[in-house]
Amino acid sequence: MEWRFTFPTASLLMHMLALTSNQAQARVFDIIKFGAVGDGKTDNSKALSNAWNRACHSQGTSIILIPSGTYLLGPVVLMGPCNGAIEFQIKGTLRASNSPQLGIDHWITFRFIDRLRITGGVLDGQGAASWPYNDCSKNPNCKSLPVTMRLDFVTKAWIRHVTSLNSKNFHFNLFSCKDITFDHVTITAPADSPNTDGIHMARSSNVFVRDSVISTGDDCISLGPGSKNIKMTGIACGPGHGISVGSLGSTPNEPPVTTVFVRNCTFTDTQNGMRIKTRAPSYQGVVQDITFQDIIVKNAGNPIIIDQQYCPSKKCRNQASKVKISDVGFRNIRGTTSSLVAVNINCSPAAPCTGIELRDIDLEYDGRGGKASSDCKNAQGTSHGKQKPPSCL
Repeated sequence: MEWRFTFPTASLLMHMLALTSNQAQARVFDIIKFGAVGDGKTDNSKALSNAWNRACHSQGTSIILIPSGTYLLGPVVLMGPCNGAIEFQIKGTLRASNSPQLGIDHWITFRFIDRLRITGGVLDGQGAASWPYNDCSKNPNCKSLPVTMRLDFVTKAWIRHVTSLNSKNFHFNLFSCKDITFDHVTITAPADSPNTDGIHMARSSNVFVRDSVISTGDDCISLGPGSKNIKMTGIACGPGHGISVGSLGSTPNEPPVTTVFVRNCTFTDTQNGMRIKTRAPSYQGVVQDITFQDIIVKNAGNPIIIDQQYCPSKKCRNQASKVKISDVGFRNIRGTTSSLVAVNINCSPAAPCTGIELRDIDLEYDGRGGKASSDCKNAQGTSHGKQKPPSCL
């Protein structure tokens, strides 16, 4: 495998430079002037929606300003398309309701927008009120819970220096997006908070996550069906469940996950490190061209894991996954593992993994009772350089 991914795209860089240079001429829509009150008690949903509508219909670049203060905000959908670029500038804190909000799947949603910049400030999801109700793994009739920020059908967006605290569900969710950059984002929730994925994406392409700290109760970053041309660098993950491709195969006709590059990341006290997971049984699917490179793990469980028997409900039938995994590289992976099986490549007998590469692996078991080992099933590939534990390929 040879990595040819270039990112950010030229069009996105040109957009960001243009947006920055045009700020002096941009119109500012201060939510205070639309009736917002930053006392942490007043519902500012209408004020923000009115400011958004005015900005969206204005020509040229517009800035929506959330000044210093704490602004209580109910669920809002900020719709495009807009007549110009939008900067959503948070100087203070946006705070969600302290109620569970069962049956509501969003808090702040941006939809059908081209050229969006979200900068600074704090998004306080007040998730503790909802976590006891997050029981979908065992309750088929569970109700949806709000995602802190949804981006649906958004192109050319930059999320920078934003802090997301204690989401009720996922912190960020991307669906059908293109040319998105997360830059110096901080995501925080307790290790036992359920389903609080840091960044989840599906059917999205050209996504770049860089130089960010993600400490949460589920996957730091998770890639659903249709994730393509994804790059992650400089991510500090932990606690959490690691960086995951999947789970995949739960629905028919899922688009493939392809061309993913993860580099210079650190996993500390995570349940998993680098993970690919598919359901069993499953529908057909494809995972191809995935690279994990220059990774440090510190007391991480399952540092390297391909799990094609993923079953969160623990009630799955004993059938094989039909998701085909190929061309996956683990290169220069080093550190300590809290599990004896440091390299666990459990592929499907119905669609064996091909093109798996282990190169320069140095993982030591951080505990008593033996040395770290490797375990491979239904996997074909090659090993190069140092192999600690000894390769199973």
